[in-house]
Amino acid sequence: MEARAIAKGVRIAPKKSRLVIDLIRGKSVSEADNILANLNKEAARAIRKVLTSAVANAENNLELDKENLYVKEAYINEGRTLKRMKAGSKGRVNPILKRSSHITVVVSEKN
Repeated sequence: MEARAIAKGVRIAPKKSRLVIDLIRGKSVSEADNILANLNKEAARAIRKVLTSAVANAENNLELDKENLYVKEAYINEGRTLKRMKAGSKGRVNPILKRSSHITVVVSEKN
């Protein structure tokens, strides 16, 4: 049995978030939570919220034990990009791309 949690439209660039989420993939839930709690990155806070939600879904909906859970899947998909413009040199316009992410974490029980 597996439980999942998804956060959509998180205002962090996917490229920055993937650096953090690669650290927790395949680890036990307690170890992954420990890693995210001690990282000084904005993406770690958002990913930790999603991990906590996935664990709560597993405990409450599927009645799984928190001690036996591990991060089965964890990935970041690209969300909507907000396009803004900034004045450039010689009267031109330079684009500003404000990227967002969709964070998905799946936890499962160890066999």
